[in-house]
Amino acid sequence: MISCKKRAKYIFLLPFLFLFFVVSSAFAQEAAQVGTAGVTPGSETPAAGGGADAGVIDAGSTLFKNNCTQCHSVGTDVVVGPGLKDVHKRRTDDWLKKWIKNSSALIQSGDKQAVEVFNQYAKQQMPSFALSDDELGAIIAYMKKESETPTAVTGPGGIEGNTAGTNTGENSIGAVNSSSIDLLLVVLVIVLIVLVITLVIIASVLKNYLANKSDLTGAEQEMLAQRTNWANIYKSRAVRILVGLIVVVVLVDLTMDKVMGIGIQQGYAPRQPIAFSHKLHAGDHQINCNYCHTSVYKSASANIPSANICMNCHSQIKKESPEIQKIYRAIENNKPIEWVRVHNLPDLAYFNHSQHTKVGGVECQTCHGPIETMEVVAQYSPLTMGWCIDCHRNTPMNTEGNAYYDNLVKLHEQQSKGAFVVASNGGTECSKCHY
Repeated sequence: MISCKKRAKYIFLLPFLFLFFVVSSAFAQEAAQVGTAGVTPGSETPAAGGGADAGVIDAGSTLFKNNCTQCHSVGTDVVVGPGLKDVHKRRTDDWLKKWIKNSSALIQSGDKQAVEVFNQYAKQQMPSFALSDDELGAIIAYMKKESETPTAVTGPGGIEGNTAGTNTGENSIGAVNSSSIDLLLVVLVIVLIVLVITLVIIASVLKNYLANKSDLTGAEQEMLAQRTNWANIYKSRAVRILVGLIVVVVLVDLTMDKVMGIGIQQGYAPRQPIAFSHKLHAGDHQINCNYCHTSVYKSASANIPSANICMNCHSQIKKESPEIQKIYRAIENNKPIEWVRVHNLPDLAYFNHSQHTKVGGVECQTCHGPIETMEVVAQYSPLTMGWCIDCHRNTPMNTEGNAYYDNLVKLHEQQSKGAFVVASNGGTECSKCHY
């Protein structure tokens, strides 16, 4: 028989054995994932992404995040459109490129697969993307790589179904480290709970052991019979200081969150003087953004549509609607419609719409989100400086056919293995946006 003392000692060791086992498993999993993410062409293990260069896959990852992640998953999850795991096995690369570039044209051509996908997903229109063949190939290579990765992250993003959007995770070293930290925090909490339970069990075992001894003195028996006075513990100075520190830390954290959120209007959706539905116009009727916002590809700002643009249609359509009558009254009284601005950058920041939409080929949904699904327009992105800089650091530039970039690209390739992004062309310099 094991004595009570030895039993208590073994029980005390249990949480540490548990901690060692869980931590070992976490780091073993991290090492396996990092090893998978680090496979490159030419190594003994075949490279993911159908043998594509790591730089191409990285560029495809960025393009996928900036254009596809709103409605699709690189796994099997259905967001708005279908999950894209193994999509390259169901469709040819040429078909995928045609679909991404202009799904409407492919559907109208009578392509059987295109019509099937269109009907399967409630005939929701996917926007067209002005991407080069190399950029499309990079996106496909990235999806192949994610499909071949056993633990591919499934976040919103994609191709076969609908619209565009932003940002999804990828199976990278940074992501693994982040998940490992979260795992270790959870493990630490569990171990602390187990440790407290173990100490309670040990105290109970020792108390029972001592209660059965016959050679205890009166003082020892009196001490053994004592019960924990929780009131005195709560009133002790050390406990009160600890509780006070916890309260202060929580209040400081909440205050910092509020302070850091000043000026960030993400989610802001003001009520407009006329109940205009982007879902009806841009979504259901597929009216191009450029039809109403005529300067979005020409000017530094995207203009607010004039009442005359509205009347191009509504001089004949739904003339008796109470909301349309507001447009008539505005024209009759020669007064502009007082639309409430949703996206508003500070005066100290310079932003040029045409530079992004025309030159950069950035889709509206990249910054404004799924605008074609919004009944009431809301600010989708934070529009913070960090958000803009992050986009500049991750968005590849299309330099093909532009001799201006030839020398810059050569110098970049000599110094870096990564893609030539906006930041490579000075896109993170202060004077680009503040002057």
